[in-house]
Amino acid sequence: MPKVLISDKMDPKAAQIFRERGVEVDEITGKTPDELKAIIGQYDGLAIRSSTKVTKDILEHATNLKVIGRAGIGVDNVDIPAASAQGVVVMNTPFGNSITTAEHAIALMFALARQLPEADASTQAGKWEKNRFMGVELTGKTLGLIGAGNIGSIVADRAIGLRMRVIAYDPFLTPERALEMGVEKMTLDDLLLRADFITLHTPLTDQTRNILSRENLAKTKKGVRIINCARGGLIDEAALKDGLDSGHIGGAALDVFVQEPAKEHPLFGTPNFVATPHLGASTTEAQVNVAIQVAEQLAEYLMTGGVTNALNVPSLSAEEAPRLKPYMALAEKLGGLVGQLAHGELTSIAIEVEGAAAELNQKPITSAVLAGLMRVHSDTVNMVNAPFLAKERGLDVREVRHDREGDYHTLVRVTVGTQAGDRSVAGTLFGNAAPRLVELFGIKVEADLAGHMLYIVNEDAPGFIGRLGTTLGEAGVNIGTFHLGRRSAGGEAVLLLSVDEAVDAGLLAKVKALPGVKTAMGLAF
Repeated sequence: MPKVLISDKMDPKAAQIFRERGVEVDEITGKTPDELKAIIGQYDGLAIRSSTKVTKDILEHATNLKVIGRAGIGVDNVDIPAASAQGVVVMNTPFGNSITTAEHAIALMFALARQLPEADASTQAGKWEKNRFMGVELTGKTLGLIGAGNIGSIVADRAIGLRMRVIAYDPFLTPERALEMGVEKMTLDDLLLRADFITLHTPLTDQTRNILSRENLAKTKKGVRIINCARGGLIDEAALKDGLDSGHIGGAALDVFVQEPAKEHPLFGTPNFVATPHLGASTTEAQVNVAIQVAEQLAEYLMTGGVTNALNVPSLSAEEAPRLKPYMALAEKLGGLVGQLAHGELTSIAIEVEGAAAELNQKPITSAVLAGLMRVHSDTVNMVNAPFLAKERGLDVREVRHDREGDYHTLVRVTVGTQAGDRSVAGTLFGNAAPRLVELFGIKVEADLAGHMLYIVNEDAPGFIGRLGTTLGEAGVNIGTFHLGRRSAGGEAVLLLSVDEAVDAGLLAKVKALPGVKTAMGLAF
């Protein structure tokens, strides 16, 4: 039974879902990093919110960990590269608090437009400063979205309902999606020049850090009002303070800060500035939704292999997983075979699919090939960290999909580039379930890839098989299966034999010494 740790306070429905799905769960919150390191090794899954910091140090102690689930969108508190390198899937729940966060952005927009916090404080202090708080209407104003993904699109929908014009900057926003949303896509510079209000809805990355820099804030329309419910670090906070003090920026509302909790800040007390303590996801509905979603996602992965909302591995639904499982087994064996046989430094790898395989999600197949290939050199490699390790090593990975169907109803081909040229292997599924090698370095040969095997390249000549059998028999090695292929009669032949035990170096030397043998090596699957 898989075991999951819930290390941050979460709605009780999360633990209930784990237990219903057959997953053992412990709810242990408030642990220090050292305390967490002491216990994390016994868990297969970790469910967190924002308090737990999953650092590289923590991950090094998480020897059994397979998946981390963040109940919420942001994963700034997870070292994703370190998790990927260790083969741990990282998931978030991007939809559970989308409406809540979007509504909070709209609420802050109203607060800025009508100076609601300052007006409230003044009135409750016994003043009646009606003429002091002159607001602006949202109707007819231009809202600039920086980030037009899930939350940004909800904000756009609400703003259009308020009769605002909506413009958007998002490198991933297609013209078709912009038209569907009813927004105008434009460059960041153009958005800064035109927007009366700006809201940010983008993750914090190297590309988005300080996207509203001092330079970019200076490009904005005088009197612009800025709202950030996304991530601290998207705005240069010192430059924002200067812009408010000078009057160039008409108002700003931040729900997130570079350093949190933000109990002291230079912006506090600045006129026309509104602050909330990271409340974007803080509604009863959102907290229940993200807790349910993270539990469902982690349980699905641990029990069925389904991958949803993962940030470092291709998504794989519970429906896809059973169908892809035999293909992934085939792909991993092909990767392992070519990894053992290809000599010298690998420069590239191409994964080709055709027939029935071409109708499937190819990313998991590619990940399985890379896992088999790289596991030859490290037994800690899996489908999660294999693509990461391949990229880290500069391996050029290509995916090719063919609509055609050849000699087999389905085929996976793996070709690696080496200093000696390309080397290719191909396999299919028998009965849609059993992985089978069908081609090895251009030679047709059908073989199961399992257990200990002996690979031999030799000159096709009479008597060779007898001499090989005698050599193995004298060494007490039993042959399980025997697979032979050749380019032509009397030409180069390939032998793949399954044997009951690994062939030792002494026996391998005797095989290599047989007349006509060009190559001989032991394989393991």
